[in-house]
Amino acid sequence: MTDLGLTHIALVVSDVNASISFYEQYAHMQVVHRRSDRRTESDVAWLSDSIHPFVVVLLKMPQVDGSLLPESHLGVACESRAEVDRRCSLAQSKGILLKGPIDSGYPVGYWAYIRDPDGHTLEVSYGQEIESVIRSQKNE
Repeated sequence: MTDLGLTHIALVVSDVNASISFYEQYAHMQVVHRRSDRRTESDVAWLSDSIHPFVVVLLKMPQVDGSLLPESHLGVACESRAEVDRRCSLAQSKGILLKGPIDSGYPVGYWAYIRDPDGHTLEVSYGQEIESVIRSQKNE
């Protein structure tokens, strides 16, 4: 089967193992593919939530020249407000909570920003109504 549509985003990172640990802990993602890329002499890992045909590709490079910063970010949905709060509390204790949690109402929901090991921003949220917004656009 051929995948269609948006399939991945690639992030340059300085330490693939540290980034894997971060995204396992805060985004509940797991490694689904890992290899050394001889062309770039880089360690590469694909992370997935095992729900969607989409991966975050981590590319180890000697230098991270840019990062996703608020407001540029990756977003993951949590199963409850309490889970957003739990992840925020953990991030706060590690000094990596950037913003929130904030309740922005429909369709944005309850969200917060957390900084990964290379300064990229991860948004954790509950109640974002992306699927219903897309469905309503299709029905118009």
